[in-house]
Amino acid sequence: VNGSLSWGGLDSWQVRDGEYRADHLALVRELHAIHRAREQRVGYGYGYGDKSERKLDLSDCDSPRLWALLDEATRIELRLIHALPGLGELPPYESGELLVDVGRDGDRASLVTAVLRLGDDDRAGLEPLLFLGASGHGAVCAVPDEGADDPDLEQRRLRLVRLARPAPPQLQRMVLDGERLEIPASELDRFAVEIFPALRHVATVSSSDGSFTPPEISEPALVLRASYGAGHALELDWTWVYGIGSQTRQAPLGIGTAAPGFRDRRAERAILAETVLTGTGLERLGLLDAAARPAETPAVSLAGIETMRLTTEVLPRLEEHGVAVEVAGEPADYRDVSDSLTIGVSTAEIAGESDWFDLGVTISVEGRELRFADVFVALASGESHLLLDDGAHLSLEDPRLESLRQLIVEAQALADSPSAPLRISRYQAGLWAELAALGVVTEQAETWRRQAGALLELDEVARHDPPAALEAELRPYQRDGFGWLASLWELGLGGILADDMGLGKTLQALALLCHARERDPGVGPFLVVAPTSVVSNWVGEAAKFTPELTVSAVTDTLRKSGRSIDDLAAADVVATTYTLFRLDAQAYREVEWAGLVLDEAQAVKNHQSKTYKCVRELAAPFKLALTGTPMENNLTELWSLLSITAPGLFPDPKRFAEQYARPIERDGDGERLARLRRRIKPLIKRRTKELVAADLPPKQEQTLEVDLHARHRKLYETRLQRERQKVLGLIDDFDRNRFTILRSITLLRQLSIDPSLVDEGHDDVPCAKLAALVEQLGEVIGGGHRALVFSQFTGFLAKVRDRLDREGIDYCYLDGRTRKRDRVIERFKQGADPVFLISLKAGGLGLNLTEADYCFLLDPWWNPAAETQAIDRAHRIGQTRPVIAYRMIARDTIEEKVVALARRKAELFSGVMDDGDLFGGSLTADDIRGLLEGPAREHRGQAGEALAEAA
Repeated sequence: VNGSLSWGGLDSWQVRDGEYRADHLALVRELHAIHRAREQRVGYGYGYGDKSERKLDLSDCDSPRLWALLDEATRIELRLIHALPGLGELPPYESGELLVDVGRDGDRASLVTAVLRLGDDDRAGLEPLLFLGASGHGAVCAVPDEGADDPDLEQRRLRLVRLARPAPPQLQRMVLDGERLEIPASELDRFAVEIFPALRHVATVSSSDGSFTPPEISEPALVLRASYGAGHALELDWTWVYGIGSQTRQAPLGIGTAAPGFRDRRAERAILAETVLTGTGLERLGLLDAAARPAETPAVSLAGIETMRLTTEVLPRLEEHGVAVEVAGEPADYRDVSDSLTIGVSTAEIAGESDWFDLGVTISVEGRELRFADVFVALASGESHLLLDDGAHLSLEDPRLESLRQLIVEAQALADSPSAPLRISRYQAGLWAELAALGVVTEQAETWRRQAGALLELDEVARHDPPAALEAELRPYQRDGFGWLASLWELGLGGILADDMGLGKTLQALALLCHARERDPGVGPFLVVAPTSVVSNWVGEAAKFTPELTVSAVTDTLRKSGRSIDDLAAADVVATTYTLFRLDAQAYREVEWAGLVLDEAQAVKNHQSKTYKCVRELAAPFKLALTGTPMENNLTELWSLLSITAPGLFPDPKRFAEQYARPIERDGDGERLARLRRRIKPLIKRRTKELVAADLPPKQEQTLEVDLHARHRKLYETRLQRERQKVLGLIDDFDRNRFTILRSITLLRQLSIDPSLVDEGHDDVPCAKLAALVEQLGEVIGGGHRALVFSQFTGFLAKVRDRLDREGIDYCYLDGRTRKRDRVIERFKQGADPVFLISLKAGGLGLNLTEADYCFLLDPWWNPAAETQAIDRAHRIGQTRPVIAYRMIARDTIEEKVVALARRKAELFSGVMDDGDLFGGSLTADDIRGLLEGPAREHRGQAGEALAEAA
């Protein structure tokens, strides 16, 4: 009421501090704010309004906050007055509600009117003039002045009324216009059932004269209709059921805009939240939507196992939670018959076959035999249960059935076609043993029983005396290995002797060949295929330990040597190289070999190579693989050797990859790993030096980290950035860009060693690794020791040779171009040269150099077997001194990461062959990224043989 103050000027400079009470000023500003919010919402403008604005029109105020502000005004004694003159102060608001009153209008009809009630008082003459806001959360009412005879508006008092529930527009119109709805007597029941249930949600319905009694409306009941059809078909339909008086009304579960007004959505939501969603199993059958509510489709169709589960598991739980279930049709007699399951597996001999046997399987429940095809399809599909036509069902998670499934999968892999009879290989003794342990084997063919049983008990029955013609004293583990080989020979089975390097695998194999000749003097010749560097070793070892065996060494192609295959086959043993065998494979196929021995058999680890195919196709009743590393990069390499020596064990490489390689290498599947070990155990024999050669002197391996010279470091870092950007841009298409990527990796490895290996123009850059080697060799030689020095790069070996010449250090040298390598090797063994420089590829295997007791690996390789083989040229039977091996690593270079990658590969080999921890084993794009990014770390990707070989 101040003459200079307006609503629009509350925030202006004219309102001085201390002129008004702060709480009064804050409240009127908030009143003005909710008034302006309405103007802005409907587009009246966003300005400050008229500075001379003297009154506030609250008729369109839609904010329920108004009532709290009015309460606050009363509390702080802020007086509010009417804008109209003479009406004075605005009294406190009152609380009320709008009622819908149904009363009798004579005998013909009922009238529906809207009445404003304040508390329990239906005040006569209380006239609503307008409602506040679009929501109708309050009303302005006129109360007549009892002292006036005929008061006009100015003489009546105005009241604000806060409504208990907002009044919808239709109800507002009835009140303001004084409308009345006439209901004929004949339509009153329809009003009660159809109109009243919806009307009660917006206003309280009453009858002032008692002529109308509202019907009782029940809480909603959730009903599930289950209609059973033929073949375990089931249709489900959800609905809500309400009782309205004596009638029943239904509504679909979904919430639609045209849903009947009698529904109580709040009660429905509470039922869904508190009962249906708790432990009923609906989610497993897909009967809940994304919001965890029962599916709102008109009907849900189920069949088979889902029908059984709903009937036996879900429906009883729904009823426990208050959901009514209405059943139509006749459900099957669903019952669990798992306890009555019996399985029988049998083998029968096949006429004319010695390696394969027919496999018979019978499965019965409740004394009746099931169709095997039905059971196997369910097992192969990963079903948890098998459901029969009459409702009987059994769990397929029985361990006997899982073992049976594995047996069938492997047996199917051996079949010529999916429809061919099931067969099992005699090499699958490990799988058969699992079935026998579960008690499902009912009958065995006699031949199968003898071969498979003996294979499983090889460790126990392999007791053979060494042949008399063997001129060697076998160590206990070598005697045991010979006995195992002799048992395999007698059973006509192949295998892999995977003893650690340096434990005398050649001697054990020679003892077997001598044993076979002793048992059957007329037996055909044996063919030995080995790396070039190892053939001469076979000749020498045979002459030393089995002089009665005639050995014919093949050192050139038949055409160049002028020899015929028949001439060669006249010997007891023919020894040739992998390359020469491949070139003359057709000629070797013409001989009836007694057996095939593959030395350093990792040479045929790639089953896509031509040499592998020639070896695989060679007919021989007995095939033996000798290798200390039956797998170097991945499990597929192990499969390659097994497919040669035991062709019926894992016949299909793709299935082997699916069942074993990928789950073990990528996912770390310990269960698959254990199963693989059980399968291969009868056919692979492996002993480590630590276990069987206690008298072998210790081997110590150390890493020598070398810091690059400053000039060398700058060259390396500059080239690293360039190659990193190039490789990381190509790596997403790894297979296509394999050659380019590997070339960059190899370049960085060479640059880590010596810049001149990449660019001869950097020959003047100091090589810290070479300097460190010379320093170490000086100490070794000074102490009276001898050393082997290995490198993969012959260019670096040449630089080492030049440096030793300048230092006056005597040495021997061997790489792939060395002529008369036997003379070089013998010179070192017999001479006084303290150092032997050897390229890793040319001399990493097949050499016995126990005269040396120090090994230097000048550059790391991510295949740990290659390094181990190199070190074991010195650390093997015959060594009397401790062996010390040094890995020379350039610090903060790609070499550190190659070492980490090699460590992971070694752990894969240990996991499969030595019961160690399991890690993935192949090289992928992730590994390449790891080589080029960040600090040295453990690599988690997986790696392929092709990448390692190409690099």
